[in-house]
Amino acid sequence: MNVQQAKQRFGIIGDNPKLNRALEVVLQVAPTEISVLVLGESGTGKETIPQVIHHNSARKHGPYIAVNCGAIPEGTIDSELFGHEKGAFTGASGSRKGYFEEADGGTIFLDEVAELPVQTQVRLLRVLETGEFIRVGSSKVQKTNVRIVAATNINMQEAIQKGKFREDLYYRLSTVPVILPPLRERNDDVHLLFRKFSADFSDKYKMPGIRLTEDAAALLKSYRWPGNIRQLKNVAEQIAVIEHERQISKEILQKYLPDSQASMLPAVVPQQQTGSDFSERDLLYKVLFDMKKDIVEMKKVIVDLVQNNEGGLKSDNKAIIQKLYDEVQDDDTEPSSFSPDVIITPHVKENYPETPPSRIDEHEEVEEQLSLAQKEKELIIKALIKYNGKRKAASKELGISERTLYRKIKEYDISE
Repeated sequence: MNVQQAKQRFGIIGDNPKLNRALEVVLQVAPTEISVLVLGESGTGKETIPQVIHHNSARKHGPYIAVNCGAIPEGTIDSELFGHEKGAFTGASGSRKGYFEEADGGTIFLDEVAELPVQTQVRLLRVLETGEFIRVGSSKVQKTNVRIVAATNINMQEAIQKGKFREDLYYRLSTVPVILPPLRERNDDVHLLFRKFSADFSDKYKMPGIRLTEDAAALLKSYRWPGNIRQLKNVAEQIAVIEHERQISKEILQKYLPDSQASMLPAVVPQQQTGSDFSERDLLYKVLFDMKKDIVEMKKVIVDLVQNNEGGLKSDNKAIIQKLYDEVQDDDTEPSSFSPDVIITPHVKENYPETPPSRIDEHEEVEEQLSLAQKEKELIIKALIKYNGKRKAASKELGISERTLYRKIKEYDISE
């Protein structure tokens, strides 16, 4: 089977050189027993690659099992993968085969493999090295003959450095890495994919076909598509069902592309793959938001220091305190109403106002906070879209705890 035949059989659309190269590698390693790790952003179609490998291997008549490791709770993942014996845990009313036992003689696809707990990674490494596993609650070693194909959208080197993924397991899984390009690097394929999806959905819902105007097609190609093929397919389905006008203009298309102006690809500078769906602008907003919170906290600490220092401050600290005020002062605010003399001698009532006036213009601060809050909300929504609503993965992307993310979702009334 060559690349074009694989595309036709598995419905792969596009002629991008990077996509073709990935398929060439896949078809070359498929007849072997080599482990393959598929890398790429969320929504790039990684789930198709293991199917191509399986159907072009000597195991094509054996079972093929796909497992989403990120969708299985940590407490039950070992039981799901390796099986369990009766009474191994509460609710284990009988023995059960795991996926590795069921896939004996075939292929098992571990999607989102980076989400596996470290202890499960140890068990998986043993299967890769010896083909042996032990059911939960058993001491009997069993053998399985499976080929493992894994996939992830996580930067594995970062995960290894943070201790979230075993380095030895990574090298066993990625004997041959296959990298799928994001849709923003496949500009010429975007319109082809859209036409295919829109035609399929028009047939499915018994609707007339749709056609893009030239300016709409140009917008389609220049958009960044943070959700990649999955997002493009979703947009095509919405337009095919909702729009009465079957010739889609740029104005109509923009309604279905969130933040379309900010997500346009640059005309000259190519985008570099960073392993994340967040643009540099989004990350910059996140950094600025964190810095703003730190500055606000610093201001509160300094004001509290002045208000609560009834014994006075040593004159040696005069320059330090004044420097702190200067550093946290906004460019458009008035100079501090606290003079160094007042700070040094707060015990003199006439020099120490009962209610120290704030150096921050309240109206401007509220506007800044609202603007930053809106950016934070946008970042949270993008993270949830990227990981299909999985809070654990989204919280890792945002650098906050899952509990904080849950609170923010409620605070901003974000629908999941």
